[in-house]
Amino acid sequence: MVVNDLRQRVRDKSVFIYSLLVPLSLMGVLNLAFGGLGNETVDLKPATVIASAEDAGPLGGALLDAVDSLPMMDVTVRHVPGADVRQETRTSGAALGLVIPAEFTAAVTSGRAITVQVVEGGQGGLEKDVLISVVDGLLDQFGAGAVTAAAGELAGLPRDSLANLGQQTAAGHPALTMSEGQASAEQLSLRGTLVAGQTGLFLLFTVGFGVLGLLAEREQGTLARLKSTPVPAGSIITAKALVGFILGIAATTVLLVVGTLLFGVSFGSPLVIGLLVVSVAAAATSMTFIVARLVRSAEQANIVQSIVAMVLGIAGGAFFPIEASGVIATIMDLNPVGAFIRGLGISAGGGGPAEVAVPLAVMLGFAAVCTLASRLVPDRGTRA
Repeated sequence: MVVNDLRQRVRDKSVFIYSLLVPLSLMGVLNLAFGGLGNETVDLKPATVIASAEDAGPLGGALLDAVDSLPMMDVTVRHVPGADVRQETRTSGAALGLVIPAEFTAAVTSGRAITVQVVEGGQGGLEKDVLISVVDGLLDQFGAGAVTAAAGELAGLPRDSLANLGQQTAAGHPALTMSEGQASAEQLSLRGTLVAGQTGLFLLFTVGFGVLGLLAEREQGTLARLKSTPVPAGSIITAKALVGFILGIAATTVLLVVGTLLFGVSFGSPLVIGLLVVSVAAAATSMTFIVARLVRSAEQANIVQSIVAMVLGIAGGAFFPIEASGVIATIMDLNPVGAFIRGLGISAGGGGPAEVAVPLAVMLGFAAVCTLASRLVPDRGTRA
């Protein structure tokens, strides 16, 4: 029965439409509309710096070389006479203008105060702010050289060594450096949430094809003939549920794989993902047991299945995160779609089977409760 039903469902184009085509289309549209909101990187535009460096020493040139070779953005340094920097910066649309005085290196290495003129351009936006921050940081480092030279003079060091000491401090590497890292927040990116959410939502539609097959046979009278054969009554329901379960696992796996390839998201360990897929498919399939006993026709089943799928999908965060507190938050935590998304977030952060134990328990517990409840709900179809 399972093989025969699967063959019929594969031939039915509606399975591919509702299980694959529609969710993939929605993923694409939602990622085009909202995917950019989750992008944490900023693309800086090329910028121009108008500079005048009359300094004969090495530190003035080092300052401009550092600005010219920034790794995060493309910077072009144009050299003009000092008197023309302000006017050229304003008229050329440059992001920044710099005037480095002739005594810059000598002042830094001897501990004397000196001023570097910074002219803000009329355009530039974020790029201008980045350049000002970089120049400010470099001047702070050079200022450390001036402080070192002044301290050496107070300490009575020979004058011929003060310049060399200040220059080494100004041009050297900082004593402390910072490297950026990223801790696992066990949360999917916006694109990952959209892929996982649409996958969980349409899983609820996919597993419903098993129920529709059962109701179609009931309406056509073939179910009564099957029950008249020496086949255990429970095996018929089990076969239909198994069809929905298998279709759900297959469709969910395809959607996650295609979503990973198309939208550049990663959900972590295949083993953990497999456990989550099987658990959420079991939870979704168990819900169809109740639907099959509450409705009398395939048309009613379609309506009920759609309502339940949309309610659980939206409440679980299939389209956007839902914030709640108190009793409502506790109830929403028992949503299998929400548990599936949370489990994928933990897996994407490097979590193993032990770390996804809570989402797995929620989905399997939901499956157990729905299966038990289906035995207590009167079968309206048999009374039709």
